[in-house]
Amino acid sequence: MEDIVETGSISGCDAPEIDHLFTAWPPLQDELKTETSELQDDTVRECLPFLKGSTGPLFDHTEHGLPSLARDKHIHFLRGSLEAMPAAFVGFDASRPWIIYWALTALRLLGEDVEEYRERVTHTFSSMQNDTGGFGGGHGQISHCAPSYAVVLSLALIGGTDCLDLIDRKALWHWLGQVKQQDGGFQVCVEGEEDVRGGYCAMVMISLLGLPLSLPPDAPARRGGLESFVDGLPEYLSRCQTYEGGISGSPQTEAHGAYAFCALACLSILGPPHEIIPKYLNINLLLSWLSERQYAPEGGFAGRTNKLVDGCYSHWVGGSWPLLEAAIMGPQTAGQARESSDPSLYSRDGLMRYVLACCQSEYGGLRDKPSKYPDGYHTCYTLAGLSATQHYSYYNEKAGHEIPTVLHDAFQWASLPRSSMSETRNEARMSTADDRLVAIHPIFVIPWSAVESARSWFKKKESF
Repeated sequence: MEDIVETGSISGCDAPEIDHLFTAWPPLQDELKTETSELQDDTVRECLPFLKGSTGPLFDHTEHGLPSLARDKHIHFLRGSLEAMPAAFVGFDASRPWIIYWALTALRLLGEDVEEYRERVTHTFSSMQNDTGGFGGGHGQISHCAPSYAVVLSLALIGGTDCLDLIDRKALWHWLGQVKQQDGGFQVCVEGEEDVRGGYCAMVMISLLGLPLSLPPDAPARRGGLESFVDGLPEYLSRCQTYEGGISGSPQTEAHGAYAFCALACLSILGPPHEIIPKYLNINLLLSWLSERQYAPEGGFAGRTNKLVDGCYSHWVGGSWPLLEAAIMGPQTAGQARESSDPSLYSRDGLMRYVLACCQSEYGGLRDKPSKYPDGYHTCYTLAGLSATQHYSYYNEKAGHEIPTVLHDAFQWASLPRSSMSETRNEARMSTADDRLVAIHPIFVIPWSAVESARSWFKKKESF
């Protein structure tokens, strides 16, 4: 068994406050060695030098032993990802909406203005919209829930009425009616797979764009007795909870962190989280499963049982916690939220350490783990997870009433910076002002201002 080392030298920091939990091997280890356990040990060996700050002066460190956020490097990396790609990226043609969404979201989280991309983004997306409704991954490709979701959120990030009006809402409504299934779920495309992603992406688009909840007259699901997009959906999500307690993509498959987020966020669109989540999911089992996804000493999250930590799950699993916490805490006022002593059900300290110490590339961008290269996907979702550690999102029954709309529970959320809360532990002070990110909406996964601007604009449109 590896020697346990409790402290490490931090460049530029004489007395780092690092809990030995994040600098030492787990005290209990199974003596039976398997391929899985050996990969896990390799990951710990890979991460420990970064967590202890013994990799050299790659970044400045705070008094808590945390590397600073390399903001300028990440901005440069993200802006580069929005320029012309080399020929080797041709295989990512169907992912262009995602590449744009990841970059724009991450730039906005870093406080950057992205309006300069409005014309280019609008021009790119205009060729991806199909006459039958929805967006494909590229020109001439069939409509799909995933790129349609990425397009809608990207246009909300860019803002501007001309940009938002690119979306043919009536055609999108008709197309969504074609992928709604008689068992309550959604296919991701016509005659494609049915899974939790489809339900989440569809409800994000319906709620943000203010689409009618009633199914189009020609929707196949009407033949099964369904009348609205929400009919049977929470029951479908309930059937996706596994014996472990996590959420699978479809019934009777393996639980996965990304599907846990999609299910929790989808339910939080359909109703108040403290009412609808306990009604359709076993919270105790889900709480246990999510808790087991965070590892020490790494501090990050894994997406499945017996898998390795990965920076992207800073959002997919880390972003599940605010939704689950709202289901447990119930509605809160700003005053009640501000007085919360320590509402986190996971180690925000640990996640901050993993993101800042292990996921930052010295050349810009963020990554899965130190041995991997940075990319737009991991940069977006690790920053989203980091933002969630810095802000407390809570369900507020009085929020959002100034703009009545369908599925209004999705908009009855509010957020406070952790530094304004009366927490007794060090976690509220872990981030310096220079490391602060813009708050991210717990359901829509874009900054709050982008959500409100898009919602306000589409609410003005009483019809198609």
